[in-house]
Amino acid sequence: MTETDTILVEREGPVTIVSINRPERKNAVDGATARRLFDVFRAFDIDPDSSVAVFTGTGGAFCAGADLKAVALGDREKKREPGGHDTIAPMGPSRLRLSKPVIAAIEGHAVAGGMELALWADMRVVDEGATFGIFCRRFGVPLIDLGTIRLPRLIGHSRAMDLILTGRPVDAKEAFDIGLANRLVPKGEARVHAIALAQELARFPQACLRNDKRSALRQWDLEEEDAIVDEMQGGLGVIASGETLEGATRFASGQGRHGAFK
Repeated sequence: MTETDTILVEREGPVTIVSINRPERKNAVDGATARRLFDVFRAFDIDPDSSVAVFTGTGGAFCAGADLKAVALGDREKKREPGGHDTIAPMGPSRLRLSKPVIAAIEGHAVAGGMELALWADMRVVDEGATFGIFCRRFGVPLIDLGTIRLPRLIGHSRAMDLILTGRPVDAKEAFDIGLANRLVPKGEARVHAIALAQELARFPQACLRNDKRSALRQWDLEEEDAIVDEMQGGLGVIASGETLEGATRFASGQGRHGAFK
């Protein structure tokens, strides 16, 4: 299998589908695969014809984390250096702050570093057979792909500490109940539901959607007053682009009344 084969990239209109393709390792990520993921998602973000990405895995698993067999053999491409936004992380793209939404479609295991990749996505569509967990707790492998940062922000500090310290498995229903999963779907249907959701997001006015995503992420870096200013400045940029006036004109003509999204 070549390096390119380890990551599959497909297109369905404005949706880019990125799949980890190492089923023989339950989609565990070695150094070369991490680099490929990083490059693919950066390319998606600058592609003018793609609006939303769906991130998934082949062979009935999302991702089993870092490829510890490769680590044990001294994988020289596995990056572990400190770095800020837009630098490659050990699992690849997990430090990237993209301008466009990424939806994870999860079946099977999303554990250890694979769970960190799922946390990196903006939303998670999870099938009923999925399992999350900080399984690397058993092997002394730390969370260094923002797992200790994103998990408390998503589900609250107390619940996050339970999962981080115990490493216990979390089934799909519990993941949904605690806010780790955004959508819970029948087994084997995560990909199709995630693509449908991605197509729905792609139909919205994109400048506004991307600005609101940016502001929601950026506010974690700022004091409240600075976050207020940042939100307003971004919003004014959207209004100045003409997208808001165009939408208001469509509303005035009768479109989108009574909550209709079509």
